[in-house]
Amino acid sequence: MKNIAVCANFINEAHRRQIDEAAEKAGFTVAYFETNDDLAEEAADFEVIFGYISPEVLPKAKQLRWLCAASAGVDHFMDESLWPSRDCILSNSSGAYGPTISEHVLMVLLMLLRRMPEYLPTIERREWAYFDPIRSINGSHAILLGTGDIGSNVARRLKALGARVTGVCRSGKSAEPAFDRVLPLSELDSVLPEADALIVSLPATAETWGVLSRERIALLPERAFVVNVGRGAVIDQEALVEALQTGRLAGAALDVMTPEPLPADHPLWSCLNTIITPHVSGNMSLGLTCDLVVDMFCRDLGHYGKGEPLERLVDRVRGY
Repeated sequence: MKNIAVCANFINEAHRRQIDEAAEKAGFTVAYFETNDDLAEEAADFEVIFGYISPEVLPKAKQLRWLCAASAGVDHFMDESLWPSRDCILSNSSGAYGPTISEHVLMVLLMLLRRMPEYLPTIERREWAYFDPIRSINGSHAILLGTGDIGSNVARRLKALGARVTGVCRSGKSAEPAFDRVLPLSELDSVLPEADALIVSLPATAETWGVLSRERIALLPERAFVVNVGRGAVIDQEALVEALQTGRLAGAALDVMTPEPLPADHPLWSCLNTIITPHVSGNMSLGLTCDLVVDMFCRDLGHYGKGEPLERLVDRVRGY
């Protein structure tokens, strides 16, 4: 029998039964590990590894043929020197995080539009304050930088609340009908001045590093909010801080930043109308996300056992 290692602390008994059944059909046995330290001691025994895996484990997995990351982002696995063989394949769990991250986007965007960052200090001081005017998603123009699973889920929810939604991505194409239009990245500059909200869900790759540059931040109108649930590295953070400190932008909601954790003395903490969350928009606290991640792995395990292409295979050159 061939061996699978599962290292994921969100796995419950129902998930174990589901994984064990899929593994048996594919001709595998499964071992479960609580921590990466435990896995590292036995990593050389496994052909397949699934879960949240530290990059330091990879070189020890001498028999590895497939790594399935429980995360959507896999930029920490792009160093080819980590891999025991160039023949190893990598897949991710893109598609599992759209519901939870899109709800986070709605939460923080509504907080910004309805001026909650201004209300929170007055609530702490027990003051009966009133701020107006407020703004609405209805009738606003949202530009989504990234049109994959997360961007598409956000687009559907914003469209249902009356927004006009423009997607921007490398190809300039998307099958998601909630986008009013989709533009290639080369046309981003032309649409930034129209933004009421710029929502970023890009992964960190060589193509996306610093894509929201100082020059592009300057193209955004003063009314614009920036929401980032992708990776901190895609934004010129110093330029964003300056724009927020001077009131050049209306505000921001950042779930990702550079570095993480954000130091206590970092200027982002004190920027005007800025909501900081500690990279939690897509974690495993929502049961639906856990279920989807396991479902995806089991489906791809069925494909792998039959020698079929995986549904969520990652191109390690492109990074997604």
